[in-house]
Amino acid sequence: MSSRFCPLRVQAPSSVTTSFSDLLAAAAEGARLLEGEGVLSLALPLTGRDPMALLSQLDQGERFRFLWDSAPGLCLAASGRCNSLELSGPRRFELAQRFSAVSLGRLAAPQACPPLARPRVLLAFSFFDSPLQEGDGVPGVQAVLPRWQLSRQGRHCWLRLQRTLGGEVSARSLAEELWEQAERLAQLPADPCANAGDKPGPAIVSSSAWQEGYRSVVERGLELVEAGDLRKLVLAVRQQLHLAQPLDPLQLLAQLRQRQPGSCRFLWQQADGPALLGASPERLLTVRQGQLRSDALAGTAPVGPNAEQLLQSDKDRREHALVVEAITEVLQQSELTPHCPRHPRLARHGQLVHLHTPITAALGDQQPLALAAALHPTPAVAGLPRRAAMTALRSLEPFERGYYAAPIGWIDSEGDTELRVAIRSGTLQGQRLELTAGAGLVSGSAVERELAEVALKLGVLQQQLDLPHLNSRTTHL
Repeated sequence: MSSRFCPLRVQAPSSVTTSFSDLLAAAAEGARLLEGEGVLSLALPLTGRDPMALLSQLDQGERFRFLWDSAPGLCLAASGRCNSLELSGPRRFELAQRFSAVSLGRLAAPQACPPLARPRVLLAFSFFDSPLQEGDGVPGVQAVLPRWQLSRQGRHCWLRLQRTLGGEVSARSLAEELWEQAERLAQLPADPCANAGDKPGPAIVSSSAWQEGYRSVVERGLELVEAGDLRKLVLAVRQQLHLAQPLDPLQLLAQLRQRQPGSCRFLWQQADGPALLGASPERLLTVRQGQLRSDALAGTAPVGPNAEQLLQSDKDRREHALVVEAITEVLQQSELTPHCPRHPRLARHGQLVHLHTPITAALGDQQPLALAAALHPTPAVAGLPRRAAMTALRSLEPFERGYYAAPIGWIDSEGDTELRVAIRSGTLQGQRLELTAGAGLVSGSAVERELAEVALKLGVLQQQLDLPHLNSRTTHL
């Protein structure tokens, strides 16, 4: 199967739809291609709008919303479900690829649009392919072809609507719905929540104590590493925060946009359930026009005068080299020819710096999600050997990882793909915020240093979310 899904199209003119009559003509042509049945996808250009600011306007009454904010790159807000998939099991990447191919290949998209406006399937995987106990945790994969999609890159912005024709939904009614929504959004202030990132979040009333429990887990993990059973193991901790009042996840994302400009902010929320949100510095893979890129990111230090010492740290360099080696080996086993610089460089993300090595390759005939299945989880978030590390994580970590450190992102109608690793993340529901962070253990690791690294990551994330403590009133659960 080609990585390009080739949705049903007409030979559209190079000009974009700018009038309602043009939109009606495109809708009619799409309905003709579908013979009255199937998904019709229509789009309109808008004057510059911020998808993050308008997501709350876009998702009125919808039971799903998504944000992908890599500004100044692509910023994408989506809501509603036109088509969706939810399943667990070892074939989840393969079935998500098939779902994407079918969903994007069979829709009718009868207009010429730039790459930023292409139809996309949105993807959220869990760390493990299935929950430890059936009915617990999150599914192995969730994939959504959204109803509404608002995308912006640079000064260009597009609004897209996708619906299945039939019943009360006709080509004309779909065109009218899109036109009316575009007019409504155009009448809103240019940036209705421009100052959202300046508004401090609610105070933290209480937080769970994690240090002693994590210490014992790290000690047991180090025993496995020093005994030679594992070359590396990445153990995570989960901290629960109780806030003084409920919080809109978009406010937290606005904070992260200001404080984590080099990362990709994301939001995944189903119905009224918990919102997964974060600012990931780590790219599992990106595919653009047949070229693949993956990031090796391992080794962490705080921003400051001593950050350069990370490049001379034997422990961090060895930890990083294991990640580069593993990603390169996976790509070679997939019959690709990876390229990467000989030495890592420092990459700053907010108040943390990491050792970073970009790895590139020509995609060839490989499917993006097949490569994602081969790459996930990298040693940066699990360990080596992979199978033994995954078994150790199941036995040592006292919680379900869920979305943490798993791929999240999208795949578009031309096969271009971006998947980030959901680290620097948490889940928010009402007044309850859960943050997760981890540290990598290799031979020679010290327990106190690993505790300090996790405390640094959790503390930096709280600081960047602008969540103050209530000092003396703050209690530990």
